[in-house]
Amino acid sequence: MFGWAIFFLLLALVAAFLGFGGIADLSADFAVIILIVALVLAVVTGVLGWRGRGRM
Repeated sequence: MFGWAIFFLLLALVAAFLGFGGIADLSADFAVIILIVALVLAVVTGVLGWRGRGRM
């Protein structure tokens, strides 16, 4: 998922460099949203994995 965030960030940078402002803004927004979702999922997975190891 972090790979997708990096892809959209690079897409936004290239689009901004070429003058496509709308595409750059949209790609940057997607990159931020995907990054936040990936971080939240990583934290939730880490907490649940840490708490669930001792039980079985």
